Amino acid sequence: MTAKLSAVPFPEARLVVRMAGVSGQWSQEMVRLILAFMGCLTLAACGLGETAVSAAAGAATQVEQAKEGLRTEARVKQQLDAAATLEAQHRQAAESSTE
Repeated sequence: MTAKLSAVPFPEARLVVRMAGVSGQWSQEMVRLILAFMGCLTLAACGLGETAVSAAAGAATQVEQAKEGLRTEARVKQQLDAAATLEAQHRQAAESSTE
């Protein structure tokens, strides 16, 4: 019985050596994949930022429009009150002149 000597202590060691080469390629592919993902994520974040800014600007515009609407409503109420007061004065003047 002759013992077979080899530089590799056990047969699975060759597989580990081969997997190291594959592992190197896999890590480069993973780096590319991660970089591509980060690029897409960055672009998506830019879109979200723009959306947030435009939404904030739109909200500010709506607040200004609401304030302007309240001012217009107050002004119309004042004009109606003034018109009602003037009408009451004209009515009283007409009643007193007929008597």
